[in-house]
Amino acid sequence: MTDDTAGGEGAGGQSFREFVEANQRWVYYLALDLHGNHHDAEDLSQEVFIRAHTGLESFRGDASVRTWLRRIAINLFLNSRRKKAVRFMSFFENDEDQDVASVAHLPDSSAEAAEIRRNVDEALKRLSPAERSAFVLRHLQDLTVSEVAVTMEVADGTVKSLLHRATRKMQKALAVYSTTASRTTVN
Repeated sequence: MTDDTAGGEGAGGQSFREFVEANQRWVYYLALDLHGNHHDAEDLSQEVFIRAHTGLESFRGDASVRTWLRRIAINLFLNSRRKKAVRFMSFFENDEDQDVASVAHLPDSSAEAAEIRRNVDEALKRLSPAERSAFVLRHLQDLTVSEVAVTMEVADGTVKSLLHRATRKMQKALAVYSTTASRTTVN
């Protein structure tokens, strides 16, 4: 048995190693968008593939592998937020590595773009876990409302409500950019 097949087979008959390699990048970036820091994103990504490996036999193929992995990631994220809330842990961490990690995937890593990304990350952290999940899936992962609903296992109307609340909160948190943009447009 080679290293490639030691972990069993992934979806489509490929080795599990190939399955992970084919999906790890987008799963990591979804996790980074959800958590907002590199350390938690790596942990979540790893846990997604552990769950996928243990649940591979139960994968029915009703949805795409991407939808299945996305659902695992969202459920793990929501569960981790619930557990942290119960233990009364803070949502915010002041870690310098977090700032570097949160802007590492930006194409333009100028100081201004980095500051904007930090502000967006902070605004995302202020959303409830359900609002954040819906917002990330819809606006950062470009899913339709129906796809978000399937992933989160809720009704379309619930997603629309979550998105509305999340958008209002994001607009309020990032109002400084709206004011700045309107001043430069007027001049």
